[in-house]
Amino acid sequence: MKSRQTDVNERQKSEGMDTHGCLAAFERHKPLLFSVAYRMLGSRADAEDMLQETFLRWQDAADSGVREPRAFLVTVITRLCINQLQSARSRREEYFGQWLPEPLVTGPTANPPNMAGIDGSLSMAFLVLLERLTPVQRAVFLLREVFDYDYEEIAAMLGLTESNCRQILKRAKQYIANDRPRFEVSREQKERLLQQFLETASQGNVESLIALLSSDVVLYTDGGGKATAVPNPIYGAERVARFFTTGGQKLLPKDLVRRFADINGQPGVVAYHNGTVFGVLTLDVSEAKIGNIYIVRNPEKLTLIPNLPTPPC
Repeated sequence: MKSRQTDVNERQKSEGMDTHGCLAAFERHKPLLFSVAYRMLGSRADAEDMLQETFLRWQDAADSGVREPRAFLVTVITRLCINQLQSARSRREEYFGQWLPEPLVTGPTANPPNMAGIDGSLSMAFLVLLERLTPVQRAVFLLREVFDYDYEEIAAMLGLTESNCRQILKRAKQYIANDRPRFEVSREQKERLLQQFLETASQGNVESLIALLSSDVVLYTDGGGKATAVPNPIYGAERVARFFTTGGQKLLPKDLVRRFADINGQPGVVAYHNGTVFGVLTLDVSEAKIGNIYIVRNPEKLTLIPNLPTPPC
């Protein structure tokens, strides 16, 4: 079976398209397009599929003299993502256990896809929060609050009125207002709490671990029915602390190797077993306490994270 890119190349040859010019225009805006798609879908794999679909649409439209390529491309990929989310709703409702976004390794030493805006809006906590919104609410919220488009531009992109967009944004903010972070926490503080959390959990000291957690902390684990995980969230500092110091330890191989890494722009940990990615952990920190904890173990969501290099013989 031919790949999509092969189809694209063959069509460009048969139609005599200026491949270089078409591709160059698309590549200029690719970081922004990926950033929109990943935040919309919470999946790197799906976001890359949307990039391919957007390029196909761009190829078809490029010869017709598109005046504003950036606006055209953002419109196309946003609408594609809305459609994708609408079709994904039923699949997520049938998903085994807790659904979490596909973790994205970021940072200067990683090899992430080229993207714009590695900030708090990329965090696991923020993406989980966006799951409360409908696809259209999510699009309006992101375009306005994260990518700073004005209402006139958003209305044109989504085929709505400016008044509609204002109302949609107002409702979206109401749905997530209570759980949006109220205080900025420095990166150094996040790294320190992550280090303390790992050390305290490994020592099995329940009381010391409780002291690091907010009283309303929630642990989310995503195994997707393909890896061992707790299907439902665990609420409260004592229950979460006991999970990490007693029950949860029974689910882990004894020879795990952990490496610190940037996960969605935040300090996190990648765990390896026999050199293969075993899981990813990241924290949500607020007011000097650990809030939510996210663990992704579904192997389908870890395939794009590099394994440990094989040691030389």
